[in-house]
Amino acid sequence: MVDIFLLEHPLVWNIPLLLGLMGIGVIYVVLIRRFTEHKIHHKQPFLFFLSLTLLYLTTGSPLSTLNHLSISLHMLQMSVLFFVIPPLFILSIPETFPPMIQRLNISPLAALFAFAFLFSCYHVQVVLTYLSLHSVIHNSYLILLLLLSFIFWHPIVRKQDKRFAFLSGIVLLPACSLLILSGLFGTSTNPFLSGMMASLCITPSSLSSLHLLPPPFNTRADLIIAGVLMMGMHKFALFLTTRLKNRALSRDFTGNG
Repeated sequence: MVDIFLLEHPLVWNIPLLLGLMGIGVIYVVLIRRFTEHKIHHKQPFLFFLSLTLLYLTTGSPLSTLNHLSISLHMLQMSVLFFVIPPLFILSIPETFPPMIQRLNISPLAALFAFAFLFSCYHVQVVLTYLSLHSVIHNSYLILLLLLSFIFWHPIVRKQDKRFAFLSGIVLLPACSLLILSGLFGTSTNPFLSGMMASLCITPSSLSSLHLLPPPFNTRADLIIAGVLMMGMHKFALFLTTRLKNRALSRDFTGNG
């Protein structure tokens, strides 16, 4: 069974993405040396390269294949991609860098609601099936979600806007609740579960991967775990952001690091 899954989802490294991220890393190092007095071993450069590493692991490494195995693993990947990487990346950018996000001239509130809507639509079976069969559109959709997540995380990270942080949790709650409620009140043959997993697995023949993992994976409990995991990762990201901003990075942000 494992051999079938590996055959249909080969464990490959995305070399073009790796080279692109390495190029971004080089640009960051050049800007750090030009606009700040930071050294590469300081905390902000560390967070920058940590965010790039997480981005590659979740989207370009063989580990990204694991999200096809269950809904909870898929939501873990999505949570890291949209709730952990953006705040880490924003924290890693010194205030002396050009304010690129502000130049996009997009309201963080509008970005938050657009992200919540598109993220919920992403997990509708018809939408996910269509995206899974069209890789260019699928990748563009994920890039748009990532861009929107950067925009709505900006006031939370930079301004420590607690009201906006609370609002983000409220706006994202329906997407989490849909998973939890479907797990709690769905039937034993949950159409939401089977339909979503069919879309995640991309091809009909790969439905055999549904049986690769033991319970509670790919059961009603998996939906509940996925919803709780998503809410927990969002709260964890908020806590981590506040802690890093107020304590660990206090010297770096003042330029005295």
